[in-house]
Amino acid sequence: MASDVARDAAQQSLPPGELIHIGNDTLAVTIAPHAGGRIAQIMCEGVTWLASHSDANAAAIAWGSYPMLPWVGRIRHGRFRFGGQAYQLPINLGPHAIHGVGFVLPWQVAAHTSTQIELILPLPEDERWPFGGTARQRIAIEGRTLRLELAVTAGAQAMPKPVLGWHPWFVKPDAIEFRPDAMYPRDGEGIAVRPLQPPTPGPWDDCFINTHPVLLHRGVQTLRLASDGDHWVIYDEPVQTTCVEPQSGPPDAFNLDPVALASGATASTWFTLEWLTGEAKSRD
Repeated sequence: MASDVARDAAQQSLPPGELIHIGNDTLAVTIAPHAGGRIAQIMCEGVTWLASHSDANAAAIAWGSYPMLPWVGRIRHGRFRFGGQAYQLPINLGPHAIHGVGFVLPWQVAAHTSTQIELILPLPEDERWPFGGTARQRIAIEGRTLRLELAVTAGAQAMPKPVLGWHPWFVKPDAIEFRPDAMYPRDGEGIAVRPLQPPTPGPWDDCFINTHPVLLHRGVQTLRLASDGDHWVIYDEPVQTTCVEPQSGPPDAFNLDPVALASGATASTWFTLEWLTGEAKSRD
C-alpha cells in the first residue's frame, strides 16, 4: 500500500498557511485549521514528534496529524448502501475512497485560548458526503497531555454512523510497545475483512482490536497513546515515520458494520497523547 501514497490523494497539496499555536512550558502544538483542521506539529521539551509539511512532503495525506471523518481508512470502491439506496463516494486513493472529507477541507475556529482550540466543520451535502451534518474537534493541552476530541452530529437527515479517528505521522520511534488482541486480515484489494485473526508480526499496514495504551519510545522521551476507540491502525512500513491511528471502528465500516445515526444524534471519540515522566514510565 505504500506505493499508493505516491498518487491520487497524495497529489493534493495542502500547505499549512496560517498557523495557530497553543502550549505551555512542556508542550507546543501548532494547528493548521485550513489544511484539514490538522495538527501541523507537536513539540515536547524541544523534540518534534510529527512529520512536517515541506516541498518534499506536501501531500494532504502524508503529514502532521489529521482527523479522519466521517469514515476512516478505505471504503471499498467508494460504494455502500444506506436506507435502501446505493451511494458512490469520490475515489481518492487507488480504486477506493479513503479517510473521509475532513482532512482536505478548511475548518473554522470556534474558540481559542493559550492551551486549547475548538474547530468546527459543516460537512458537505453533495457527492463527497450526501448527508450533511456538522463535525467538531477540540485540541487541548493539560500539563504533559494533549487531549483530542472528535464529534459528528447528524443534521436534518439520518446518516451512516460515522467512524472517527486520527492519522498522526510520527517521526519514526526507536521502539513501539503494542499488544493488540486481534487483527483484521486484508484481502487482495487491501481492504480489512473478517473473521478476525491473531496478530501477525510487523511491519504492518493493518487494523487491530486493541484495548491497551500504546507506547512510543524516542530518545529519552516516552509517549503514551490511549483512546476510547478499540480499533487501531498501525502503519510502520515507511523508513522515517510510523502512523498509530486510534479509530472508533474499522475501515470500510459502512459495509462491514452498517449502523444508522439518527437526525440530531452525535457520534464522538477521544484520543490522549501523554509524555511520561520517569515515575510514570516505571508504572507502565
